[in-house]
Amino acid sequence: MKAIVIEQFGGPESLVIKDVASPEPENGHVVIRVKAFGVNHAEIHMRKGEWAEWTPISGIECVGIVTACPGGEFAEGTPVASLMGGLGRTISGSYAEYTKAKASNVVALGPAASQLGWDQLAAIPESYATAWTCLFRNLELSSGQKLLIRGGTSAFGRAAINLAVHAGADVVATTRSVRRAPQLTALGVKRVVIEGPNLSERLPVKFDSILELIGNSTIVDSLKMVHRGGRVCLAGFLGGLAPVPDFNPLLQMASGVHFSFFGSFVFGTPEFPLSDVPLQDIVKMAADGELSCKPWRVFKFEEIGEAHRLMENHEAQGKMVVVVD
Repeated sequence: MKAIVIEQFGGPESLVIKDVASPEPENGHVVIRVKAFGVNHAEIHMRKGEWAEWTPISGIECVGIVTACPGGEFAEGTPVASLMGGLGRTISGSYAEYTKAKASNVVALGPAASQLGWDQLAAIPESYATAWTCLFRNLELSSGQKLLIRGGTSAFGRAAINLAVHAGADVVATTRSVRRAPQLTALGVKRVVIEGPNLSERLPVKFDSILELIGNSTIVDSLKMVHRGGRVCLAGFLGGLAPVPDFNPLLQMASGVHFSFFGSFVFGTPEFPLSDVPLQDIVKMAADGELSCKPWRVFKFEEIGEAHRLMENHEAQGKMVVVVD
């Protein structure tokens, strides 16, 4: 099969298409013919050698067709999504014509999937599974609550906005570019704020919940912006991987505020089964037009370098997916 391989750590040119052996069927795993996959920030860090775990074939999510499943968890020919479970980290990932994923990290897309193209389906798994878990598990979001999403124009941010607005939340979102504000308003955001340092001083509003996608560089500021009993969930690192500088909870942590973290790499573990996420319902909502899940841009397999370049240069304006012919 053909696969996109990290030949050496470096820029987008480090991704090279090569012929490699196809994955062999194995109990507890599902061999998937990859039809499309999403492009994620984690894969940028892996390509550059900044991630602790990586494999030469990157890719942490995909959608496709089951071609082999020795354990019988899925019938051959079933349209499925797979995400995490070591994909691209400890086992060969989805940047290939075929991948082999743990059965615990595979989910059937359901009947509504036939109403969407593979490019649309590929925009859903990682972004929406993670956004749903952050919103409705960590943040316990409910209708009428005031939610701030820092990093709203990212693919993750847009997925969270879609789900939160659909759930009846009053959403405020940040973006670094005033030109992108209309895109967020179109998704149902009530107010758009320009992202930057000391947002808590420029936005003297207390929220019920904050989804923090900028990361360590802004998390201390976000903790100041929720009322007593409010919740903050850190789930993204758009601002880089550097640690929080000199964080002292005694001086910087607001009293009575709930602070949590969610990393999608735990999907498929006993405490975080993928079955907890209603992916089939999300696919149906997308098929019915209740969620806007269309990717910002669709690339061919051989255009992966351009997709990485756009993401690394912060030029992406939503989810980017690659369709595998």
